[in-house]
This record gives sequence, C-alpha cells and structure tokens, in this order.
Amino acid sequence: MEKKIALVTGATAGIGASYAKFLVQEGFDLVLVARDRKRLNERAKELSKLGAKVEVISADLATKAGQSKVEARLLKKIKPIEVLINNAGFGINKAFSRSDREIENELLEVLVTAPMRFTHAVLPAMKERNSGVIINVSSVASFIAGGSYSAAKSYLTVLSESIHTELEGSGVKITALCPGFTHTEFHARGKMNLSGLPEILWLSADDVVRAGWRDAIAGKAISIPSWQYKFISSLARLAPRPIVRKIGMNVRVRQRQNHSKIG
Repeated sequence: MEKKIALVTGATAGIGASYAKFLVQEGFDLVLVARDRKRLNERAKELSKLGAKVEVISADLATKAGQSKVEARLLKKIKPIEVLINNAGFGINKAFSRSDREIENELLEVLVTAPMRFTHAVLPAMKERNSGVIINVSSVASFIAGGSYSAAKSYLTVLSESIHTELEGSGVKITALCPGFTHTEFHARGKMNLSGLPEILWLSADDVVRAGWRDAIAGKAISIPSWQYKFISSLARLAPRPIVRKIGMNVRVRQRQNHSKIG
C-alpha cells in the first residue's frame, strides 16, 4: 500500500524542516518546496534515509512562475496531496514608510497569495475524498498591529478560520498555527537581533510542530503552542485596540533598533 503524501513549503529550515521530519515519522512520503535546490536535495537525501520517498520542487514563491509550479503539483490526480503545510515566509525589518515596495510585494506573494493559491488548489480533491489536512503557519503576530508581516499573517489566520467553518463536519481539517518567537533561521534572515528576549518566550520548532499537528487532527481552527503565547494572544484579542497597536509598534521598533546596533 502506497503511503500518503504531504507537501511542505519552506521545507529546508526551521518549522518547515521540523514538519518534514515529523511527517516522515508519521508515515508520509513528501514533496519539499523551497528556493535553494542544493539545500532541498540535501534535505531530501536525509529524509530518504528515514524511509520516505521525497520529491523536491525548487520554486521562488515570490513569483507567479514559482507559485504555478507548486500549484501544478497540488492539482495532480495521481499521487494526490493529503497534507499541505503552508510554511514559507520572511519578515521585513524596516518601517513601512521606509521599506522597499518591491520587497513589500514579495512579502504579500509569499505570505498571502501563495498559501491562498495552494489551499484553493488542493481543497476540491480533499473535499471529494473527504480527507486531508491543511496547516497554515501563521503567527501570534496576526493578533497585533506590527507592520506588513502582522497584516499578512492576519489574512492567513482569518482565511483559515473561515475555511474551517465552511468545512466543519467534514473529514478535511484546516488550522492556523500561530506560534510566537521560535528558534529558527527566520530572525537571522530578517536581520532581527532578539538576543535580549527572555528565554521563556522562545519555543522549539519541534514542539511547535507537534502542537500544531495535534490541534489540527483534533479539529481546532487555531493552534497557539505554549501557555505563554496563549496568554499573550488572549490579551491581544481582549485589550483595547489602541493598546494593541502601541505594543505591536514597540516590538517592531525594538527589533529595528537592535539591528542598527549590530549592523
């Protein structure tokens, strides 16, 4: 009997890499998506040793051509995708008024357009066979006002909630996974120095992945790993918006200031 297949975007590092390994351990074969062909092949080789068949797609999700490559795989009738992990993403370490508009466009393509297209592509087949799991890796930033990144993640969280309600009672599961600060390459790539952040606020990628999967299988619309971020996100959703906006902006300013000190 052939194994079911999971597709993971941003699969070479961080939460994406943790999901790829976790899903192999859960008995899935894989389709890995990322820009870096060399790292993709290295990751595929590692995971193949664990007993999985691994297909790789080198694609820049900031481009329509890259999105179309992944979308084409999701639409295949043969060897259909049972699990979709929309994980790829990046942040911008500049205020919106000073950022590059092309980079802002790329952020929207990767964090908004790509997961929307991929979810839209895979859903019809999942609904037809009444099975499938979609995990959209969002963020607790989706509950605050912290620049374009927060805005994009808010879209992903709300879209996931909406589709979850639409599919309620079916065999298709969809969850917005909303972690806080997680030990990955994300902040280094975005040139964000968070060395002063208390250790209690840092999560491990493996713990985030396990929590997200558990909540998705349990049918939860939103997964917030760890008690710390459950508490913080509850405050963000209940507090007056002026306070939420101020907190979100203060976090962003602190990240930029820390970057300038080491730049």
